[in-house]
Order: sequence, then structure tokens, then C-alpha cells
Amino acid sequence: MILAFYSIMLLYAAAIGSLIYGFVRLSAFELYDTNPTTRFSILIPIRNEAENLPQLLSSLSALNYPATLFEVLFIDDDSSDTSLVLLQNTKMPFDFQVLPNQRKSGSPKKDAITTGIPIAQNEWIITTDADCTFPREWLLSFDNYIRKHHPEMVAGPVTYDCRYSFSDHFQQLDFMSLQGATMGSFGLHEAFLCNGANFAYTQKLFYALNGFEGNDRIASGDDVFLLQKAVASHSETVHYLKCKAAVVHTMPLQDWKSIFHQRIRWASKTTSYNSLFEKLLAVVVLAGNLTFLGIFVAAAAGFSIVHLAILLALKIAIDWVLILKTQHFITGSRPRFLIASSLFYPVFNTLVGCYSLFGSYQWKGRSFK
Repeated sequence: MILAFYSIMLLYAAAIGSLIYGFVRLSAFELYDTNPTTRFSILIPIRNEAENLPQLLSSLSALNYPATLFEVLFIDDDSSDTSLVLLQNTKMPFDFQVLPNQRKSGSPKKDAITTGIPIAQNEWIITTDADCTFPREWLLSFDNYIRKHHPEMVAGPVTYDCRYSFSDHFQQLDFMSLQGATMGSFGLHEAFLCNGANFAYTQKLFYALNGFEGNDRIASGDDVFLLQKAVASHSETVHYLKCKAAVVHTMPLQDWKSIFHQRIRWASKTTSYNSLFEKLLAVVVLAGNLTFLGIFVAAAAGFSIVHLAILLALKIAIDWVLILKTQHFITGSRPRFLIASSLFYPVFNTLVGCYSLFGSYQWKGRSFK
């Protein structure tokens, strides 16, 4: 058993080590021009977001970008709170529209994006979420990158605005591992992850890929499925914007039930991914987490504490390198509750992975499978 544990952990360390290499290999981007020319249409699906809209609108209004070069389309998915009233009664220094979502599939968010794109006046689409805020140079960073590298799809970084609770910083650690894996995969030219809260692409590419056709039955995945379709046919034009000025901020969830359901939503689409690299990585990560739990069982059964300590240290150390590098780049800070989160994470992640294969989840007041 110890030999099997070592084999799995070494394979796990090699997999995470490859992502660390990809992260380092992916070049950071710096702004070089403050005279933008790129026109953007920002698409924001909303459903009962009255609590988040004031902060979102304030952040959009503060963008250091000419108001004549971007518009905002809010696509409302049957809100029952005061979201629409708030939008109608707020004056904004940029053009915006509020559109009703045209439901056609099993995914409200994909439908919202599909509803908004034909109405968008600009070639470049950026999707984000209603609970997000943006640095002042957010659009400027995309403009600079687009004009310099001429991509057709650009993924960007996202982080949480954490308070002091363990749940906030646990979510941040989990999220940083995903952000690190995202940047690492781009650095390895094996991109398979991105985040729809900070995702840009041209209308031309969206239509060339037939939008979300082929995965519109799956509730989530408006970002990664489109990314993977683009990588399969237009890989040279799919890029990542590793730039501090492009980091979008969102809020962590405030209760464990919501956190669990959100992670199930994220994990539920994994079995439908087309990326062989991602599938192999998912298997290795799950095996690593299961082995981590198995180590404690083996310790209770009387196996050598020295070997088990080495295995634990190996997993935690390689995880920390990726997380620390990612968080330092994105936030400039160090994680809190790192040891406690590292011990809890394999348990939580294994439960999410297993439950996502058979269970349903709730999101925005709806149930999905």
C-alpha cells in the first residue's frame, strides 16, 4: 500500500509541478498605451441582484475608459426583486440596455449570453457577473493586449474579496488553485479552464463556434465549453491576459451549503469536457485527494508514520507552491488559514467530486442536475 501511495503522490506532484511550470512560463502583461481604440460590449446576466447592483454600477462608472467605446447589456433572467427598478432609476455615464432573457436551453446563463450577443453593437464581447467589481484599467488592459497580440478570445484573472472568516479564505485557497491551474494550462498550451466573470471574445468567433451548441443542455460551463471549442479549432487565437490591471473581484459565498452547491455546479461539467489533458489531470487530482485521506486511515492501521508524514508533506508542499505563486501575483498577499484549509480541502473536494456524479444542486433559487 505504501508503494501505491508513493506512486500516486509522485504522479500528483508531477501534475501540479507541470502547472507551476506553465504558470511561470506564461508571461505577465503590462499596460503600454492609455489611448484605447477597442470597442466592447459587456454582457451581464442578472437574476435577483438588487443587493449587488449598486457596487457593480459604481465600479463600471469608475472605469478609466472612454464611455463612447463600451456599452453594457444587462440580461434579466426573471428577477423577482427590485433589480429592474434599480437599473431603470439609475443614471449611468455609459450606454446600457436591459434585455429579457430568451430561454431556449437548460442553461439560463448561456441563454442570457446568446440573447445579448445579437443585440451587442460592438465586435468584442466581455462577459462578467453582477456580483463583480473591476479595477479602473480593466477594459484598458484588454484593449492593450488585443491591439498588441490580435487574439480572438482572451481569458482573464478573477479573485475573491475576503473578509476574516475561515470559509472566506478556504474559498480563496480553492479559487487560487483553480486560477493557478488556469494560468498553468495556458502556459503549457493546454488551456482548458477560464472564468466567465472575466472572459472576452469576438462575435465572429462566437458564431464560428456555433455558440454553445453541443453543450446547452448543461446548466453551467458558459465559459469553459466555449474555451475548449475555441482551443480545438482556433488555438492560436486563444490567449490569457496575465495582468494585475485585469483582475476582476467577486465576493465569496457566506454559508457552507451555498459553497457546496457552487462547487458541485463547477464539478458537474467535468465529465463533459473534451480536453484529454483536463480529464487526466482531474483523475490525478482526485486520486491525490483520496490518497491524502487514505494516509490517515493507514496511520490508524499502524503503517509507518515516517512514510505517511513524507507523503503528506509532499502533497501539501506542491499545492502550496502553486497557490502561493498564484495569490501573490493576483492579490499581492499571502493566504490565511493555509494549514487548516489544506487539511480540510481533500475531504471537501472529494465529497464534491463524488456528489457531482450523482446528485443535483441548487443555484439562484433553481434546481439543476
